Amino acid sequence: MSRITALRSLRLAERPNLLWVEIETDEGLIGLGEAFRGAQAVEAVLHEHVAPWLLGRDARQIEAVSRHLLTPYVGFGAASAEVRAAAAVDLALWDLAGKRHGIPVHEALGGRVRDGIRAYNTCAGYDYNSRGAVQRFIGTADAAVGPYDDQVAFNRDAGALAESLLAEGYAAMKIWPFDPFAAASGGHSISLEDLKTGLEPFRRVRAAVGDRIEIMCELHSMWSANAAARICAALEDVGAYWAEDPIGKMDDVEALADLRRRTRVPICASETLGGKLAFRRLLAAEAVDVVMLDLGWCGGMTEARKIAALAEAHNKPLAPHDCTGPVALWAGTHLALHAPTAIFQEVVRAALSTWYRDLVTELPVVTAGLVQAPTAPGLGTALQPALWQRPDATVREARAG
Repeated sequence: MSRITALRSLRLAERPNLLWVEIETDEGLIGLGEAFRGAQAVEAVLHEHVAPWLLGRDARQIEAVSRHLLTPYVGFGAASAEVRAAAAVDLALWDLAGKRHGIPVHEALGGRVRDGIRAYNTCAGYDYNSRGAVQRFIGTADAAVGPYDDQVAFNRDAGALAESLLAEGYAAMKIWPFDPFAAASGGHSISLEDLKTGLEPFRRVRAAVGDRIEIMCELHSMWSANAAARICAALEDVGAYWAEDPIGKMDDVEALADLRRRTRVPICASETLGGKLAFRRLLAAEAVDVVMLDLGWCGGMTEARKIAALAEAHNKPLAPHDCTGPVALWAGTHLALHAPTAIFQEVVRAALSTWYRDLVTELPVVTAGLVQAPTAPGLGTALQPALWQRPDATVREARAG
């Protein structure tokens, strides 16, 4: 038996969206998990509900733990705090499993099917999605703070940005120039003027580098089906690789399926969904072309591998999400190396080059546009030890009696 003896959590005031979880066993091993968004709510779920049940149990029983945590009597739905807490625990248990056997998680899953997975760069800035700064999310900030402030770059000179990415080996990029126009109508319509303005970064990329780079369009679930259809029709002319999360509720499979029938741009969905049943409905309704999932939001590695199997059964490509934290990036990379239909792992070079490396001891290596296969046991990283002593740290621990 590998008895769970402690569960610890860590939050930093500097990164209020993130929560890290360590699970310790009587073998002297520590597994690392991560949750993103609503960190305090997830912390409460972990310490008030999960820890009392989890402590003393066998860390090897990952499937049994996952099933229990993902089927509470109330609280399960989409990527709720309960699901995000379950995901953090699940990632830590997979990290422990790899460490126990001295193998990386992708090998524990059954082995990799590729030596590296293609990366695309989400063209975000250094603080994107980490402090909840809205102006950085929708792209109204106009002052670059470093060489990889790619959100400012795609609004200012998307062609030069594409050239920069190609020079580093990236052959795909994702941008969201339509977001600032959603507020005017609540996402129910987009004017022809705004549509043409939103298309301009795509046209500048094509003018600068031609077809040498793929361009994904992120729509952040901001639009009605009718407005999304108008945007998608316009994206056809610039060869967009996919339109991601185009409508306001990504669990509205009927509306999404109708949109997919109305456009030639592939539909990508959805990082916002939790649990395999949501993805089963999406696939059964023929509402999606590319399956995107976030391992910290869908329920963890255990649930993600089942979603990957559903994507494979429907002959759909898989693309793990990461615009959240370094542990989720590690987890997505392991799944993308293992899952047969995976085509991309999302990365944010602004985060990889700065604050991600301040949080963890190791990061995935991106070489010539490929995220390389990790070789270290478990997920392949740990929290920087100094984080636990920081003055802005909130640490909670539960131990078995």
